[in-house]
Amino acid sequence: MAVSANRLELLQIADAVAREKSIDRSIVIASMEDALQKAARSRYGQETEVRAEINPKSGEVRFSRLLLVVDEVENDATQIALADARKRNPAAQPGDWIAETLPPFDFGRIAAQSAKQVIVQRVREAERDRQYEEYKDRIADIVNGVVKRVEYGNVIVDLGRGEAIIRRDEMIPREMFRPGDRVRAYVYDVRREQRGPQIFLSRTHPQLMAKLFRQEVPEIYDGVIEVKSVARDPGSRAKIAVVSRDSSIDPVGACVGMRGSRVQAVVNELQGEKIDIIPWSADAATFIVNALQPAEVVKVVLDEDSSRIEVVVPDDQLSLAIGRRGQNVRLASQLTGWDIDILTEAEESERRQKEFVERTNAFMEALDVDEVVGQLLASEGFRSVEELAFVDLPELAGIEGFDEDTAQEIQNRARGWLEQIEAEHDARRRELGVADELKDVEGVTTAMLVKFGENDVKSVEDLAGCATDDLVGWSEKKDGETVKYPGFLDGMDLSREEAEAMIMAARVKAGWVEAAPETPVESEETHEA
Repeated sequence: MAVSANRLELLQIADAVAREKSIDRSIVIASMEDALQKAARSRYGQETEVRAEINPKSGEVRFSRLLLVVDEVENDATQIALADARKRNPAAQPGDWIAETLPPFDFGRIAAQSAKQVIVQRVREAERDRQYEEYKDRIADIVNGVVKRVEYGNVIVDLGRGEAIIRRDEMIPREMFRPGDRVRAYVYDVRREQRGPQIFLSRTHPQLMAKLFRQEVPEIYDGVIEVKSVARDPGSRAKIAVVSRDSSIDPVGACVGMRGSRVQAVVNELQGEKIDIIPWSADAATFIVNALQPAEVVKVVLDEDSSRIEVVVPDDQLSLAIGRRGQNVRLASQLTGWDIDILTEAEESERRQKEFVERTNAFMEALDVDEVVGQLLASEGFRSVEELAFVDLPELAGIEGFDEDTAQEIQNRARGWLEQIEAEHDARRRELGVADELKDVEGVTTAMLVKFGENDVKSVEDLAGCATDDLVGWSEKKDGETVKYPGFLDGMDLSREEAEAMIMAARVKAGWVEAAPETPVESEETHEA
């Protein structure tokens, strides 16, 4: 290739490459200039500072050599004396650059090949940057493409302006694709890698279903209906929770559509996946009951601290509530974010009876009363000796068969038993070497002090160095199941907030942090003044 080549042809090549690769024309011209500079250095010497410029309008190519102005020349190829520089530019100063025009020349075969490699490399880098910039903003969108090839179960998809991959584990089970098939998928990740930007698609992502409903249901697209959560067992069954911002619009009916046309369009796209559309509710119990449809629920018991809920269903509804291989309860748990325990009415009754017997025996042992009195106290709803010790006396005397003297005697025995237990705990605490000052931390009981000593927490500093998880435990998801790890005070009915307050009180007492200043309460007179 010679510099005297057709200038118009040079610009036509730049335009064609820019259109084909969907990159800016100026990037192509800049890559050509770099290639020409590299070829020129092979002619004039690698140490020479050569610049090539292509006029973007005329296509004219100009070469120039840059020389550094210095007081004393050490290298003729890159430097020029100040006196010589001022002959060309009277205002030249040491450190300035002087441009010297170079004559045109013919490229050799090797130089032309080298220039071609530079252009190809720069254009490829620009194309990769363009792809990354375009698709990194499309994460969480649905894209359409054509299957290009299938490699080891992974599907390579041509998106028109780039390539993407659906990995085998992101495909719906038993779904087969062949080259040329059209496919719709969810963009869940875009990464820069050495071989270029990698666009990862998914057909199993829960948000794919939410986006499909957004395309099929105008009310969701307009924001009148909101998709709150989605849970999927890809290729088999799914649950989607929706809520309407307009009380006059039924969210479930809008998503189902006339004769099921809207939901059927989503089902067809997901290879026949059965979809349950659930009305969302701000009340957790109501939402969980809805999520377990089509099973009927008799009763629910919430444990908000551990995000667990016990659901009682009729005996004949147990298999329906659990679903095939636990599918229904598993999807309901994913949809609501709660761990769900399913019990039949018979199991719940048996458990209640067991708890009743345990409370009766505890009252009989602690208060030294007969079985009838223990059962009477348990049936009245008292759950512990502590409740009996500090309940209002009239409430205790109001139990059928009790009078004020009986109630007073029971309460005295309860308080005496608590004092005995307290003394035993204090002796055990001393035996374990737990410091007395730890008793003064707000919220700490003697029973807790024994637990602390058994877990090597023996001073205020030791407690101050604990985390909340150390005291109340924590939960982790493993293989789809929640695993509970116990804390030092497990089983003591201590909330996370109370544990945090206890640790903070220990840190204040240890001098690690300053106590938060109390906000003064304004009196009505001060406010009026």
